[in-house]
Order: sequence, then structure tokens, then C-alpha cells
Amino acid sequence: MKRTHLFNVGLLLAAATLAAPVLAHDYSQGDIHIEHPWSRPTPPGTPMGVGYMIISNHGNQDVTLTSAQSPRAGNVSIHETHMHDGVMRMSPVKGGLVIPAGETVELKPHSYHLMLEQLTQPLAEGEFIPVELAFDGAEGMAVELEVHPLDGKEKAMDHSGMHHH
Repeated sequence: MKRTHLFNVGLLLAAATLAAPVLAHDYSQGDIHIEHPWSRPTPPGTPMGVGYMIISNHGNQDVTLTSAQSPRAGNVSIHETHMHDGVMRMSPVKGGLVIPAGETVELKPHSYHLMLEQLTQPLAEGEFIPVELAFDGAEGMAVELEVHPLDGKEKAMDHSGMHHH
């Protein structure tokens, strides 16, 4: 009996180890692949958070990320950060964010990103924030933003001193 029990435990551990890559934080639907959607924690009382991810279009036609929504935010918009007259500014992306055919667009700090506005509660380290992405040229996709710690490799973007248009 002991050998059988140890063998079964060994099989379970081996299966769990082999299954780990399958549980990667990536999403695919049709020609669209979303890699590693993530965010940063927000302090209490902060009304806005951010969302980042890598979007790849493996199709032969352009696709446009037109909007997003989350039950954790009153509004989610697509923004771009850019320098203007020596001042870092952030503005909404008009008409959506084009993901060209056969290319990849990264939403990252100091570039394109999702703005989670009117947060219902702070984003906490380690939690997953549901977001529904809508595309023109592809089906919508549900993803989860993994909230990374602030002491990670990339620092959170402080939007408090930016000019919002």
C-alpha cells in the first residue's frame, strides 16, 4: 500500500509541475494573443489605476482595440503618454489603438496603457482585476490584470502631475 500511495503522490506532483506552463498568464482568441496583462497597486483614495499588456495580432488584417471595461472601474480608457514641450502628458487614444497585422503592440509605462478610472476600491498587490477588451476586427476578450508589487523592475507611473486632455 505504501508504494502505491507514494507512486500516486509522485504522479500528482509530476502532473502539477507539468501543468504549470499551461497556467501562464496569457490569453489567445483567434488571431489575437494577449501576454502578461498587469497593473500596480493603488494607495487608498486614489481614483485611477493602470493596465499594461502585450497584444499580438497574428492575422493578416489590422485589428483595433476600441475599448475596455472592468467591474472595478467606472470607466476604462486607452491612453498614450508622450512628451510635449518638455512636459510629460497623457491623452486618450482617439479611434482606438491599432494592432497592425502580423505585429505586436506593448502597453507599458510611459507609453500606451489602459486607464482604470473611478476605481471602486484600491488595487491590491497579488489580486487579479477582470477587464473585458473590445476590438474592431476581432472578438472581444476577457483578461485579468495581475497586480504586481511596487518594488518590481518597472516603477508605477504617477499620474498626479500630468496634464490630462
